[in-house]
Amino acid sequence: MKTTIIKLAGTIADRKKIKQAARVIRKGGLVAFPTETVYGLGANAVDAQAVKKIFKAKGRPSDNPLIVHVANKKDFSRLAAEVTPAAKKLISNFCPGPLTLVLKKSKMISSSVSAGLDTVAIRMPSHPVALKLIKESKVPIAAPSANLSGKPSPTDAKHVIEDLNGKIDVIIDAGKTKIGVESTVVDMTTNPPTLLRPGGITREALRRVVDKIAMRFGRGGQIAKSPGMKYRHYAPNAKLILIEGRPTQVIRKIKKRVCMYRLRGKRVGIMTIRRDHTYDADAVILVGTTPTAVARNIFHALREFDKRRVDIVLAEGIAERGMGLAVMNRLRKAATTLVRKA
Repeated sequence: MKTTIIKLAGTIADRKKIKQAARVIRKGGLVAFPTETVYGLGANAVDAQAVKKIFKAKGRPSDNPLIVHVANKKDFSRLAAEVTPAAKKLISNFCPGPLTLVLKKSKMISSSVSAGLDTVAIRMPSHPVALKLIKESKVPIAAPSANLSGKPSPTDAKHVIEDLNGKIDVIIDAGKTKIGVESTVVDMTTNPPTLLRPGGITREALRRVVDKIAMRFGRGGQIAKSPGMKYRHYAPNAKLILIEGRPTQVIRKIKKRVCMYRLRGKRVGIMTIRRDHTYDADAVILVGTTPTAVARNIFHALREFDKRRVDIVLAEGIAERGMGLAVMNRLRKAATTLVRKA
């Protein structure tokens, strides 16, 4: 398959290009497109055969549900059997934006989208290209992240090209995404609502709108109502070791492991949040000094370590406040080894 790459330049001509991509969606094809979080791989959500192409292109397990993207708040009521009062409050406050709500599904949603569950995950992105694509397609768009299953999510069109060129019909290139980690997912079918995946909307922001909210991020054996719950995700080719604890403790442990792995002939990379670090390794990447900056850069950094062909990545943990919760969620799911605080 030849993949068409559509480069947007922020001009009037972009609308014609987006219309071209929308025609591909309506005909049952696959289009990778930017959102404010990461790039998504989209297909017509009400075309079961088109949706199946997503799983094939990504190598994604069929029991991993997809998120349906809409361009109008009213579409939540069309695609869900019920939109609860609490869900309406969240939609009013955070949509369009990086929030996904899990609701009881309507008859419009096929089992291929919902992984056989009686629920559907829906979100309304805020990225103008995503919104225009959905509107021009005139159908809701089912879209997981536009990467090979299990690999770091794409925050730039070049990441999509690396993973999916020749496997999908179109890639819309609109530069880097803004947030860098996927949307927050909240299950509205439980009482209280349950945070299934932390993301672009923080837990603290949610609690200002919904009084009580539970959390469940785990992996293994459970029914997965949200993407990112059941399988290892976001992983580089290298072995990722996440080290948590007090700053001095983390630095000491990382330096000790650098020496140990180098003596074994391994190439070592370090993901740090410290500008004044004193690490000596084969690759040291500063991902940011704030949780928001780390979130924006984390997936790019994981892909960069692969390009530098390191065998081991040692990652510093950060505080689980604000966007830090989403960052740590991604790092824990990507890690092969967790070194907990003492």
